[in-house]
Amino acid sequence: MLLALLGVALAVHAFFVEPARLVVNRQDLRLPNWPAELSGVRVALISDLHVGSPHWGLPRLRDLVQRVNAEQPDLILLAGDYLINDVWFGKHVAADPIALELGQLHAPLGVFAVLGNHDWWNDGPKVRAALEAHGLTVLDDEVRRLHFNGKNFCLLGVRDETERQRSAQQELELALPGMPLLVLTHEPDIFADLNERATLTLAGHTHGGQVDLPLLGRRIVPSRFGSRYAAGHIVENGRHLFVTTGVGTSIVPIRFRVPPEIALLTLR
Repeated sequence: MLLALLGVALAVHAFFVEPARLVVNRQDLRLPNWPAELSGVRVALISDLHVGSPHWGLPRLRDLVQRVNAEQPDLILLAGDYLINDVWFGKHVAADPIALELGQLHAPLGVFAVLGNHDWWNDGPKVRAALEAHGLTVLDDEVRRLHFNGKNFCLLGVRDETERQRSAQQELELALPGMPLLVLTHEPDIFADLNERATLTLAGHTHGGQVDLPLLGRRIVPSRFGSRYAAGHIVENGRHLFVTTGVGTSIVPIRFRVPPEIALLTLR
């Protein structure tokens, strides 16, 4: 009887409580060759909104935008999947009302976005046009030079792997030479093929597996590397990656020990 009650309580938490939460995941990232002039840049990273999934409609998106703005980050990066295709009990929300809410985000260095696989499945050019119509800058294999505290750095937005035609090396060749480089991408798998030219790669897509079981870990992660790039700050051979666990849900509207998050990263 007690086990049955515990099971019901966990199910209620996983289906109704945790997916409706929103935490701010604050991280200090110490990066190799990051100039002292740029130390302290605060980056808000948001991904996988999946607006229309249970618990994450337009009113919740409005609340999220207010939470992000209240943190006063220097730079806001959106890592894709603003729309949904395949979540239980969800409903389709068009790109324009989502973009209208996201257009209220503000940061001194700008608000930049890439598209995710769900956005491409819902007519990528149309999603891009909606975001840009409301003041966001979409980077689709494109770069921007950013300036902070007297020093320049470079932001490269990489096209999603479902549409990408460039190799990892060809993507890096787009970057402006002689500057620290942030790479914004939807899925993290490209990180395995990037070299040290990328100072920090920022991604989403995995949802952190949505479920993180004690002892068993994150069992289902949409990556060819399994849980290797599932969540958080990963360092491999001196190269740095941060993967946010995102906001909404995909397929099954469940989260357990992986709450929706705003990642607030201070680069040192």
